[in-house]
Amino acid sequence: MKRILRQSFSLLNADYVKLNDKWNYRNVISPYHRIYYIDEGEGKLSDTMKTLYLEAGYLYFIPSYTLCDLSCESYLSQYFTQFFEESPDGDSLFTDNRSVLKVKAHDIDIVNFQRLIAINPGRGINRSDNPQVYEKNIYYKEYQELNNHQNFSAFIETQGILLQLLSRFTLPEVFHKKDPKVIPVKILDAMRFVMVNLHLSLSVNSLAERANQNPEYFSRIFEQHTGMRPLAYINEKRIERAEHMIASGQTSYSEIAELTGFKSLSNFSRTFKRISGLSPRDYKAKISALVV
Repeated sequence: MKRILRQSFSLLNADYVKLNDKWNYRNVISPYHRIYYIDEGEGKLSDTMKTLYLEAGYLYFIPSYTLCDLSCESYLSQYFTQFFEESPDGDSLFTDNRSVLKVKAHDIDIVNFQRLIAINPGRGINRSDNPQVYEKNIYYKEYQELNNHQNFSAFIETQGILLQLLSRFTLPEVFHKKDPKVIPVKILDAMRFVMVNLHLSLSVNSLAERANQNPEYFSRIFEQHTGMRPLAYINEKRIERAEHMIASGQTSYSEIAELTGFKSLSNFSRTFKRISGLSPRDYKAKISALVV
């Protein structure tokens, strides 16, 4: 069967780092993919469904828009790369997968990481290990400018290395699609914008303005392709995020309300119960009982 790959990749970062217990970040969600190769030490990587232990000799893949926690109790060294995935229709190779993946590494993987770093110098994260610091559009543009000045040979080799690393995670269960949907790029962009900006005051008008569309038309097209109106989608994603934070057990309800874009704790509690069927406190009790 002939296959045509429509995706290309825009490199952000590639480096080798040694981390300690300061590498401890919760509720991280990024608009780009990440791949880690661990060579020493150990850590933990959690998404909304499971926790994976970072151990030497393994590759880890975090798809874009995957909510996760990162932690290291003592020492961890890793090769890593972060990159945007781009396609003409806005679709992703991992549209149907938003969970962290782990596979045994091959000898060629470390060679590929070393080569990726060699042909893309200056791609480390020198400001901070904290995603809230380095995940800003101004820095994305800075790295994109480096891509624009990359010679064609290095560009092709970079694409090839990223494809080789991604090929480790092309598992049948990840790519099995029964009924693929074609969602307009502007709707996909709105959905992704919502996912990484739930803490902001989001509205139909602001999303429609980003898409350069009339609010009513935008709302109708959004519902046609997602099954719900934009505000319902926003609230559902906010509550999904809140459920993850509650399950993590280390964030107060007032902090969760603020981080998920609710103007008051009472508004958060009412919306949470309406969507989940439980109050935040009852939901926490249910999760705690399941853990025990």
